[in-house]
Amino acid sequence: MRLHTTIHTARLGATEFKVIRPARTPARAVLFDDPWYLNGWFDQEAAQITAGLWALAATSPRSLVHLPLRANAAGGADTAIGTRRPLDLVLLHHSLQFAPSRWKELRGRLGPGRPRTVDLPAPDQDAESGASDRHHRENRDRFRQDIHSETLFMTGSARTFREAAGQFADLARMGPGQAFNHGGRHCCRSVDCDPADRDLHIEYCEEWPA
Repeated sequence: MRLHTTIHTARLGATEFKVIRPARTPARAVLFDDPWYLNGWFDQEAAQITAGLWALAATSPRSLVHLPLRANAAGGADTAIGTRRPLDLVLLHHSLQFAPSRWKELRGRLGPGRPRTVDLPAPDQDAESGASDRHHRENRDRFRQDIHSETLFMTGSARTFREAAGQFADLARMGPGQAFNHGGRHCCRSVDCDPADRDLHIEYCEEWPA
């Protein structure tokens, strides 16, 4: 798949960080901090773009991948889905060892960025087949989760990012036309996290406020 992005760089002390954002934030995508789950709603285009960002995170261990979503909630999507705390999303490889508590400072130093188009392999629809293995106690290849400065940080490995990309790609593929038995549309997937954290529940949403 082809993904249009912008590349931003900024320094914190002696270290320069690279932040990757989509060139255009999908309008029909929101992420909320709820008591039991982290919940996201996406239409087909938004799920496809987000799948690409997770796949990009798998191949970009020296970068932070940022999806700014809070403005979508402020624009009215939250009134349709409920009043909740909206969040942005940052994906980063565990080897980068970036402290989420420094995100607000880094975010404030980012300029307009430069455009870059990347070609990524299509997310593997079967990548999630090994996800259940991460629940075994001896397996440490799991997402770590933090929330700082109205932003959800998902820190993981290339494997976990590929698996999550597959979940979003499957949501984009299966969401349209999925009918729930009471007449509404319902299609959801889950990105599993460390047992100490909440899972990320994502749902396909086709009808949005004008």
